[in-house]
Amino acid sequence: MSNDHLKLLASKMDEESLKRLTAIENERLHEFIADAVELCQPETVWVSTDSATDTAHTRKMALERREEMPLAIEGHTVHFDGMNDQGRDREVTKYLVPNGDSLSKALNQIGRDEGLAEVRGLLEGSMRGREMIVRFMTLGPNNSDFSIPCVECTDSFYVSHSLNLLYRTGYEEFKRLGSQAQFFTTLHSCGKMDERMVSSEPDKKRIYIDYSTDTVYSVNTQYAGNTVGLKKLALRLTIRKADREGWLAEHMFLMGVNGPDGRKTYLAGAFPSACGKTSTAMLPGESILGDDIAYFRAVKGRCVAANAESGIFGIIQNVNANDDPVIWDVLNKPGEVVFSNVLINEGRPYWLGMGVETPDEGENFSGSWYKGKKDADGAEIPPAHKNARYAVSLKALENCDPELDNPEGVELAGIMYGGRDAKAYVPCQESFSWEHGIIAYGASLETETTFATIGKEGVPEINLMSIQDFVAISLGKYVQNNLDFGEKLNKPPTIFGVNYFLRDSEGNFVNGVRDKHVWVKWMELRVNGDVDAVETPTGLIPRYDDLVRLFSEVLDKEYSVEDYERQFSIRISENLAKIERVQDFYRKSVTDAPGRLFDELASQRDRLEQARAKYGDYVSPMVLDDSVEAR
Repeated sequence: MSNDHLKLLASKMDEESLKRLTAIENERLHEFIADAVELCQPETVWVSTDSATDTAHTRKMALERREEMPLAIEGHTVHFDGMNDQGRDREVTKYLVPNGDSLSKALNQIGRDEGLAEVRGLLEGSMRGREMIVRFMTLGPNNSDFSIPCVECTDSFYVSHSLNLLYRTGYEEFKRLGSQAQFFTTLHSCGKMDERMVSSEPDKKRIYIDYSTDTVYSVNTQYAGNTVGLKKLALRLTIRKADREGWLAEHMFLMGVNGPDGRKTYLAGAFPSACGKTSTAMLPGESILGDDIAYFRAVKGRCVAANAESGIFGIIQNVNANDDPVIWDVLNKPGEVVFSNVLINEGRPYWLGMGVETPDEGENFSGSWYKGKKDADGAEIPPAHKNARYAVSLKALENCDPELDNPEGVELAGIMYGGRDAKAYVPCQESFSWEHGIIAYGASLETETTFATIGKEGVPEINLMSIQDFVAISLGKYVQNNLDFGEKLNKPPTIFGVNYFLRDSEGNFVNGVRDKHVWVKWMELRVNGDVDAVETPTGLIPRYDDLVRLFSEVLDKEYSVEDYERQFSIRISENLAKIERVQDFYRKSVTDAPGRLFDELASQRDRLEQARAKYGDYVSPMVLDDSVEAR
């Protein structure tokens, strides 16, 4: 460590913290922390290690500083983010783009020099009178090809607590790697806080990603999606790293699906927020390996995957005992859980859609709450926020997959892309090839904006691979990287498109909430060659007789021909309109879209038009299945 860095840090740290930091021989690390201290001007600096004592200290300080409050169940706490900091904020989350560089027009960005001056100006002196916490974590399993060391400096013990629950500690990994460590850095400050320990200047909120130095800056915010640098903020940096090194960083869950004779098959899935991602990953009777971010590598012709994280920061709305029994169990028994932005009454948390009667008063993100309370604009404040969350370690779940920390990852057999499409795509279909799946299901993934992102809800939009907000390279290059990755594999994972939000002509959903378990079980059988499928213009769909058996086995439910036709009839006009929207998006917003994308979409359009000429605008799946006699 240089003398200048040592002198500055020694003035802010006690002997133990300084000893911990100097045990890591990495000059870039020391420079980053010294710069953070000089810029933010904390009163003291505490360096945390991987020890149980330090983990407990973070929990204790989050309560003492009143960033969290204890709840009635042992180990449960609640954190509030205030009225104006309830989700990822697209408008103030920007890439810092150096002179001469460029990103796709669809990505929010600002010139690097201008952006650095702005965000560092907001961070200047932001930690006066406070303690800076230095955390060492890793993305991916430790001591693995998947591992990415990360360091975060923050003035929030709530953020530090969230890191403990969501990621693997990495102090020993930094010590092991020393000067060889290539790491990501995050600098976060809550900024000014009110009496409830909530960031009080949301108009000065900024979340800037400097991809030229692998650094995230976050200020005047506490919402974990904006402050826990290893989450979606680091995903943007990881995508650039994966682009350089030839692997994939994806916004996907990983799950183990149990098949016949004790078989376990690993599947991944990409869903935008509030589109069924966590509920799919948490299906009862299956195992969860991850619910949010996955890394894929090609190893000897196989696709192997690992969870970047080791915990869940999940949307809690609609979690209930019937539909989400595993999560419900964790949220209602002693253990370490951090709730955010729910309603608290007599030490118990309440959220929207939990299936129990909600009290008429309590404390929530608005402060003291009562039924009928209104905000400054006259709108009624709900008891809990739509984007209220829970944070919990995966290992607290009874169905946590034992391969979570396997440094070699697991072999991936299938990938599903799921959006929020009311009109076109059937609930479940298999692609004709890797290329068709990446383009027709992944790059064409269409959804509606939800409460998980600040802004207007219900607006249809393309959200390619459910990762569009986080792509820090050109979108065309990202699609091309996915296409190229399949060519490295002897047998690429089978790609599926799923859609839990298809509606009938009267506006009713054609899927039941629990039907997703049947679709996942069908996928498991398909990737192992156990069942056949019906060919349609948009993909391969389940045969009726297989669904009759699966609905009976999985849900103890009868499944009729009418159910099948409601769910799996091909809507020609709606699918043609979807192709036009996708093509229009790529022509206008992605100047480097691969030619193969337009070719694949054109082939799908031709198949749809041929089907319309033969069958009309709505094609029953029964007429496409040669094995089915007329019913």
